Amino acid sequence: MSKISKATLSLKQFMLRQEVLKLYREIWRTTRLVPDKHSQRELREWARHDFRLNRGQSDEVAIKMLLQSGKRSLTELQTSLHLSGVSVKGGGK
Repeated sequence: MSKISKATLSLKQFMLRQEVLKLYREIWRTTRLVPDKHSQRELREWARHDFRLNRGQSDEVAIKMLLQSGKRSLTELQTSLHLSGVSVKGGGK
């Protein structure tokens, strides 16, 4: 039996999945820049919780809306870090 026997993703689903993973990695990298370790841990727990909560989402429109919300949150975090004097690559301008 092949490993592909699980539900194979369509190209559109695959692309959305890649976008979600990219956002998660970018959030994770940005949280590394938070100087306070307690706040850093809280932000990571928030990200993990939100991504796990929506892990089973299959509606394309809902996923796109969640992506936009996540990107907005990331931009707000990057902006806050930038305003506090932390150098943030690619965001928070």
